[in-house]
Amino acid sequence: MPIKSDKWIKKMAKEAEMIKPFAESQVRTGVISFGVSSYGYDFRISDEFQVPQKADLIDPKNTDKNIFTIIKSDHIIIEPNSFILGRSVEYFKIPRNILTICTGKSTYARSGIILNVTPFEPEWQGFATLSIINASKSPVKVYANEGIGQIIFLESDEDCETSYADKKGKYQAQKEIVLP
Repeated sequence: MPIKSDKWIKKMAKEAEMIKPFAESQVRTGVISFGVSSYGYDFRISDEFQVPQKADLIDPKNTDKNIFTIIKSDHIIIEPNSFILGRSVEYFKIPRNILTICTGKSTYARSGIILNVTPFEPEWQGFATLSIINASKSPVKVYANEGIGQIIFLESDEDCETSYADKKGKYQAQKEIVLP
């Protein structure tokens, strides 16, 4: 599975609308960077966050939506040893022969932030729901509309037999933060 280069990412963003909106080069001035990198794409976090309140239990098979508070802001403070949910600014359409791996940006990692995003499967599309964890002992500020993570695109030499679209996955074409 070869890793795809910046040239391929730019081509696919234009021809297949793989990433919208799309930044052709890394934007760095005054913000945590986002846009095309050498072998990936640094994506942004939107200005909408969901913050879980204290609950007796969070059950991934039966999540009570009422324990999450929706906050719309240009930043959010994540308390120590806690997490929030966010979503990407970018809408992704992954080709049938591509799988992605998502990682957090080093700027946030050095502040104690762990970004958890599952791989984008072949033919998945939507805004990515992001789990942002503060593993530090101090509150950490996260900035909306700035870089939060990086996607690396892996290409198979053949199309997969069953794509995410074929499975009719429950997170297909999500337009907002989606709970489990």
